[in-house]
Amino acid sequence: MTPKMFDAFSSLITDMLGIKMPVTKHTMLQSRLQKRLRRLGLKTFEAYYDFVFSTEGRQKELDHLMDAVTTNKTDFYREPRHYQVLTELVLPNVLQHGAIGTRRPLKVWSAGCSTGAEPYTLAMVLSEFGEQVKGFNFNILATDICTQVLAKGRNAVYDERDAEPIPYNARKKFLLRSKDRSRPRIRIVPELRRLVEFRRLNLMTSDYGMAEAMDIILCRNVIIYFERRTQFAVLNRLCRCLKDSGFLFMGHSETLNGFSLPLKSVASTVYQKKGPEHEK
Repeated sequence: MTPKMFDAFSSLITDMLGIKMPVTKHTMLQSRLQKRLRRLGLKTFEAYYDFVFSTEGRQKELDHLMDAVTTNKTDFYREPRHYQVLTELVLPNVLQHGAIGTRRPLKVWSAGCSTGAEPYTLAMVLSEFGEQVKGFNFNILATDICTQVLAKGRNAVYDERDAEPIPYNARKKFLLRSKDRSRPRIRIVPELRRLVEFRRLNLMTSDYGMAEAMDIILCRNVIIYFERRTQFAVLNRLCRCLKDSGFLFMGHSETLNGFSLPLKSVASTVYQKKGPEHEK
């Protein structure tokens, strides 16, 4: 891949996905796109470059290119301290605001959900919390730009070793084990799968198409890959999708320092949206 081709692909990826693609990522990008060359039966990056930037390529290949370059690192119960904050601080606070979680479902959004470990972890934690709160109910929206990881999330089948971070009691309640022990797999139980809706969404779009605002949003270890001005734009759009007094969880390696946002810190990388009375 020539420097000119890399620059063109880098600009395209940043425009589409907001992902920073400096020249130090040249080898990584070349390696990931090599798979697309093989899949398309193309011999050179020049041929792939010409195809991507053709009218036909823009219609047929851009989604596959986006799938190839996105990072999909995820684990069950990742950053476990967040789930403690969720159950001990956030959920009791939310329940104090009228009928949320009882007369109407608690609305939670996992933005950048990857293969589904985060939304299914949320479903487990919320289900166990609901065992102690009469009538508690919730639904979870799980979004990602990558169609391949969304398909895996909907299928909800994982290698058994991926389930190791899940507490033993939760594993007993929420996981099914494959009968074929030569390929040890687990699957999330249907009762949890029904509570999670997977949807394709690009955080770079100006309108996320949310019919209702969310009570809780998790957008963890996503904006770290974006340029700073893109981070600010995405965070502003997330705030617009969050109810007043709702909560936003970010990754522990991410900071909101220097951004003017209607949020206050309530725990490490956990924020609450200020209501109108705080903005006067």
